[in-house]
Amino acid sequence: MSEFGKAKAEIVNEKTLADQWTRLSSYDVDYTDSRGEKHRLKREIYHRTPAACILLYDPARETVVLVRQYRLPSQLAGLPAWMIEVPAGLLDGDEPEAAIRREAMEETGFRVRDVRFLFKAMTSPGAVTEIIHFFAAVIDTSDRVADGGGLAEEHEDIEVMEIRLSNAMAMIEAGDIHDAKTVILLQWAALNRASLK
Repeated sequence: MSEFGKAKAEIVNEKTLADQWTRLSSYDVDYTDSRGEKHRLKREIYHRTPAACILLYDPARETVVLVRQYRLPSQLAGLPAWMIEVPAGLLDGDEPEAAIRREAMEETGFRVRDVRFLFKAMTSPGAVTEIIHFFAAVIDTSDRVADGGGLAEEHEDIEVMEIRLSNAMAMIEAGDIHDAKTVILLQWAALNRASLK
């Protein structure tokens, strides 16, 4: 067993700091490190519900369907406020596949036929509990059955973009795409293009 197998963590206190759009908690953790030394750690954690995202790929045209929408954290970080992303959303109590089919239709207007589950991951495990389920689906032009753009009652204002995969990859290097889940799915697509047919 490695030395890290001896490390232990015990939550000794939790306090809710905010509970509006998402819950923010402060934790005190007694952490015994791999050397046997005990420390009191303080952490602030955002409790986010699970989410799903999807890569929509048209192999005939070698394009991906992305969306652009306003993101306050990106603006606060000094990055473009209107982020380019893959379609995504919270599960809202649905199973991941049902949720991503709903989100793809709401955001892009594309009806998704065969959905392929890829993996699930945490994108910011140091401070956020959110687990994201990653999917991919092959589409073609006949699958676009609505305009998309999001739900008016949720004040969504989403631009639908169809971009060649090679151009999207170049946009990552240029800094035009800086959303982690989008970078992950585009890189997955570049590595697995042959299986997306």
